[in-house]
Amino acid sequence: MQRKTSPILHDYQVTATRSETHTAGGGLPWFAVGLGLPLIIVGFLLFRGGDTASASADPAAATVADRTQPPVTDTVAAGTQLASVAVVATTPEDTLRADTDTGVTRDYDSAVIDSRVANRGDSDYGMAATDSRKADVGAAVTSIATRGSAEQLSAADAMLANLLAMPEPAPTATKDIVLEISQGDTLDGLFRKNNLNIGDLITISQLDAAKTPLRMLKPGDRLTVTHNSEGRVYGITRDLGIEERLTITKGDDGFVAQVVQRPVEYRRVVKHGNIDSSLFESAMAVGLSDRVVMNVAGIFAWDIDFVYDIRQGDSYYVIFEEIWQDGKKIEDGEIVAAEFVNQGDSYKAVRFRNPDGTSDYFDAEGRSVRKAFLRAPVDFKRISSSFNPNRRHPVLNTIRAHRGVDYAAPRGTPIMSAGDGKIIFRGKQRGYGNVIKVQHGGNITTLYAHMSNFHKGQRVGTRVRQGQIIGFVGATGMVTGAHLHYEYQLNGVHRNPRTVPLPQAEPIKAEYREDFERESAPLLDELDQYKQRVQLAAINDDNRTTL
Repeated sequence: MQRKTSPILHDYQVTATRSETHTAGGGLPWFAVGLGLPLIIVGFLLFRGGDTASASADPAAATVADRTQPPVTDTVAAGTQLASVAVVATTPEDTLRADTDTGVTRDYDSAVIDSRVANRGDSDYGMAATDSRKADVGAAVTSIATRGSAEQLSAADAMLANLLAMPEPAPTATKDIVLEISQGDTLDGLFRKNNLNIGDLITISQLDAAKTPLRMLKPGDRLTVTHNSEGRVYGITRDLGIEERLTITKGDDGFVAQVVQRPVEYRRVVKHGNIDSSLFESAMAVGLSDRVVMNVAGIFAWDIDFVYDIRQGDSYYVIFEEIWQDGKKIEDGEIVAAEFVNQGDSYKAVRFRNPDGTSDYFDAEGRSVRKAFLRAPVDFKRISSSFNPNRRHPVLNTIRAHRGVDYAAPRGTPIMSAGDGKIIFRGKQRGYGNVIKVQHGGNITTLYAHMSNFHKGQRVGTRVRQGQIIGFVGATGMVTGAHLHYEYQLNGVHRNPRTVPLPQAEPIKAEYREDFERESAPLLDELDQYKQRVQLAAINDDNRTTL
């Protein structure tokens, strides 16, 4: 049975049968064919090159000859000219073949062909050609490499022309997904939940610049992952702060991670407000954000009770920073200087940054506005029971002294240490439920009762700082609802936490005083001048109203 062979690949016909015996002179015909056939082809091509009549009789052949055959000045030069044919090969070393017999030159740009083939395909990264295109390229390679007729060369030309004419590959379709970390989440779990490639995550996690940022994740952190439809990762970004961003991208050599600096601009803003009902309503009316309002309350919290001391007619003046990036406002920054007038008394504060980068607020004389103790060690909703030596107990219904203040707050609200000190008791105490006692300097102790839980990592003997979380609001012990019972003792005597004079914190250090005075003076002057302009404008408005 004869097998039909491609006319492009071969010039000979395969015989139906093959003799199993060989004569002594059987090799001579094959030798003659092997030597004579190339000579015949060379002569044929030379003859065609000089015979224009024959070329016009075969338009297709003439086209190939005219396009591929270089000018020939003598038969010796034409017969010895090398044909440089650059092809896409199946092995790296087989990328260039020259046909010295045909005298036909093919000038193909192998780099272009390699690039076109390499970037065609439907795989993840477009690095392999599809099967059908591989077959086309293989056929073209075989055709060019085969010494044969002009028709074969013409067919190879057509195949390579089609290959080179292929349009540039469309970019791989990707999309972004934002992963937000919640309590108990892991990056591995989020990748699996969203069908993202775990192998890519393992590779990325080994990058030096990505190890810490991807390991130290906390609830609320967000990552943007760029991926394709099959879950292969192309990039990850995570903001490490306002001025830094982690970027992970995939390049030709794999994933690359780097921390990119993002410059910001600090713009100074001045605002003021008058209080008619509450600080927060006044702040909303003048366009102050909740963050700025809370910072104002935090700065003056040691001198002003913003729940009970605020009166109609109180006023405030604030110089604060806005943080801008790429022409857009990102958020409000720190307060630079502020003044609060409460019931006729003026309280001023100006920020000072120590050389070590820490900052605090001081008055014009360099005294810290921060006291050694917080008035209220919890963010409370209301005072459910005040300091009262003759209070009737709500559960026992008997007169029993209430030697502290009860701050009503939702269960789980963080409780802070009122000042620097050392934990001297941590456990259960009869009707107080879960209790912590802290010993401070100056023979002062504070007590925190009815906690739902203690903060992890602390025990008796642990030193805590002012504002550090030590537990959470609960309803343990003899209570009717969730609240914090807070006591303040001086020399063993209970004092009212809301009214007791609090000791001052440390003033500005002597070595920083000169720097403080140089930096604070222009800020306080700016604040005073702004206050004067506001008051003058208010007087003018009143005069126009009366007229």
